[in-house]
Amino acid sequence: MKKLYSNKLHIFIFLLPALILFCGILIAPIVMSTYYSFFDWNGIGAKTFIGFANYHDLFTSNAIGFIKALRNSLLLAALSVGLQLPLALGLALALGRGIKGERAFLSIYFMPVLISTVVIGQLWLKIYNPDYGILNVLLRSLGLDHLAQIWLGKKETALGAVFVPTLWQYVGYHMLLLYAGVKSVPQELREAAMLDGASDHQVNRYIVLPYIKPIIRISVIFAITGSLKSFDLIYVLTNGGPFHSTEVPSTLMINMLFLRNRYGMGSAIAVVLILLCFGFALLINAVFRGDE
Repeated sequence: MKKLYSNKLHIFIFLLPALILFCGILIAPIVMSTYYSFFDWNGIGAKTFIGFANYHDLFTSNAIGFIKALRNSLLLAALSVGLQLPLALGLALALGRGIKGERAFLSIYFMPVLISTVVIGQLWLKIYNPDYGILNVLLRSLGLDHLAQIWLGKKETALGAVFVPTLWQYVGYHMLLLYAGVKSVPQELREAAMLDGASDHQVNRYIVLPYIKPIIRISVIFAITGSLKSFDLIYVLTNGGPFHSTEVPSTLMINMLFLRNRYGMGSAIAVVLILLCFGFALLINAVFRGDE
């Protein structure tokens, strides 16, 4: 019995540094953000307790624009699940069959994930440039001058133009996750299905996809929560403009915190984002558990 308690003490001692880091980096900021969200505070002077007024204003005040920002993030999440993940899954299934140059393709598709988001933002700023950007140059060379746009400067096109590189950057990330799952499918299952006359499509549908469903669930969670937290690439490309047409909760939160000095409101946005990410993760787990 003493040895058992001694082992538990040793385990606790070894885990303590990680536990302190976890609480200090994750738990403490969440608690502090929740605390500040109940105050009207400019970050310097005295705090005024206002209860849930910040949360009420988030969902009722048009001046803040949180509903529109949240709608943009949810649209990005829908596109991530509806476009990004199917493309990543298709690439993973194709590469998982063992095609020639498999490793090279993996490196190429994963490369955007390794590049700094700021660099990617600058790259796409050049692509979208209305004067010398490759997109408009290509359209003009094809005689489609009327389709050339100021892609990031018009409300009608800015949101779609921002979403394209946001979705493109992480296709390789999800592809690598799904590829690892595809490669983990036992070869004997594939061979048995092929001997029974199953086509490649049937093998993927009835063997591979059910087998990698836990990884698909993780990818869906990452895609949705990542969309809700999206910030850096949108900030580099448009900073939420023009006229807040590409605003997302994270850019709005930064605006509230550092430009308007509304730390209480910014903290409220952070808390709502945390709750949304946590809620979607629970919902996705419940949906996949129901399928099982």
